[in-house]
Amino acid sequence: MKLKVAVLITAFCVIAGFSGAQSLSPSASSATATSGVPYTEHSVWNLSLVKTKPGLDDDYLRSIAQSFKGTMEEEKKQGLIMDYKVLIGDASDRNDFNILLMVEYKNMAAFDGLREKIEPIMAKVMGGQDVQRQLAVKRLDVREILGTKTMREVILK
Repeated sequence: MKLKVAVLITAFCVIAGFSGAQSLSPSASSATATSGVPYTEHSVWNLSLVKTKPGLDDDYLRSIAQSFKGTMEEEKKQGLIMDYKVLIGDASDRNDFNILLMVEYKNMAAFDGLREKIEPIMAKVMGGQDVQRQLAVKRLDVREILGTKTMREVILK
């Protein structure tokens, strides 16, 4: 498994290095300026990088099965999000994440006023703020959020 990942990373690095070297040439630079960017903007993803404590992956996933899934399904039903995904895999080292929570939004404008829209959903699915806080504190025993990112998906031309 780790060998396959290493091979894939090496292949991506070689392709990225080759692409970067190609784009620095004068002819490539003028071609890009003439035709615009080499991609089409698509949806926006909010990513949460989660590191569970050893052996507690399933415990964490059980803990979010109702709250995260329930909230995401309701947000999807109301058109606030397009989709969501949970990815699980091996951490590359002891400081890496092993679970990735992904939420897809139509565009950046979808974030405008989002908190006011999702608070009633969270209250309905998870309970009041005190209950939500208790769940968050309880999850500290099984996981650590290493970071969050908001990234735009692009379709290469």
